[in-house]
Amino acid sequence: MQATPTIEAGSFLTLHYRLSGPQGDVINTFGGPPATLSLGNAELSPAIEARLLGLAEGQHVTLHLAAGEAFGERNPAMLQWVPKQLLATFGDADASYLLGEVVEFPAPDNAGKYAGAVAQLGDDAILFDFNHPLAGKAVSMEVHVIGVL
Repeated sequence: MQATPTIEAGSFLTLHYRLSGPQGDVINTFGGPPATLSLGNAELSPAIEARLLGLAEGQHVTLHLAAGEAFGERNPAMLQWVPKQLLATFGDADASYLLGEVVEFPAPDNAGKYAGAVAQLGDDAILFDFNHPLAGKAVSMEVHVIGVL
């Protein structure tokens, strides 16, 4: 009889998960197709990955992470004013922005994208918050491990 596979560093996983913060669900794959990911590829935060280690295929648990544990503390340096003129260069010159709206930006090396939420509207610039939305907050993660390779 074979032992039930457990999650190890570098494991390839198929799972359902629900990531929740103080305002409710942020991601929820229950009711849809499961997620597939590899541990160690920065698809999840290191703290969440550490909590998954040792879980067995078929296990269904809820993990509770203290404020700041899952996505770090809020960093005031991650609040940045972006001139509207620069925003027009990277997107639609006639775009309007709303408080709380998430805007994607090209990474400086054009090798990816990053996102910031509109925190404040100014006449000539917009204040973006580039912190993770759950930075500094307690997080719970319900996990149903479907497969481990």
